[in-house]
Amino acid sequence: PGGPRAGLPREAGRALHALGLLARDFALPLGVDPAPLESQSLTPLAAGLPSELLTRRPDLRQAEQALRAANADIGAARAAFFPSVQLTTDIGTTADRFSDLFSGGTGGWSFAPRLTLPIFNAGRNRANLSLAETRKHIAVAQYEGSIQAAFRDVADALSARDALRDQIEAQRKVRDADRERQRLAERRYARGVANYLETLEAQRSLFESEQEYIRLQQRRLVNAVDLYKALGGWDDGASPAS
Repeated sequence: PGGPRAGLPREAGRALHALGLLARDFALPLGVDPAPLESQSLTPLAAGLPSELLTRRPDLRQAEQALRAANADIGAARAAFFPSVQLTTDIGTTADRFSDLFSGGTGGWSFAPRLTLPIFNAGRNRANLSLAETRKHIAVAQYEGSIQAAFRDVADALSARDALRDQIEAQRKVRDADRERQRLAERRYARGVANYLETLEAQRSLFESEQEYIRLQQRRLVNAVDLYKALGGWDDGASPAS
């Protein structure tokens, strides 16, 4: 027997083979063994990560060097403009106090700096500058902007991590349902109570749900890299994960 139906098993095999290649292509650029991406485990975020981790970021170090060049007191500048909060809770989720830094309908920066020590010590006039006057100094403005950008990077990465975790779980359920659908379709076909078109349709749905699941797993790994960069590194034994 020939005709269109004769080629259906071959086309289904090609589709499954393409899925295997897709999984391999996602894995190799990341430098991992071409095993299932869901098996690539990541160490959960450490509990109570301090915001001081961000001071290791190159952009913040550069901004602090510019302040030093302007004879500024880095300790006073940090005390005024750098929020000292926990980024994560005791169970590794995003801390409320950190989220509150971006409160409001627009999600804008809500931290209010306080000048408790003079940032500039060189000369009486500069030492007595108010907060508003101090912020007019270009090095101070750049430093404050760098801090806001750093905290925003971390907030975005943590938010994406949380969203991906939910998306991956939802897609896993879709994939598992499609696997069961394919299994039942193949059983019905083997018993002669369904045509092969039903089986092929079930395989197509499974192929698409597997593709989407793999894409989400890839994004999970990319997000871990983004979070690593945003944090400027982390203490030994701690790493970002979904």
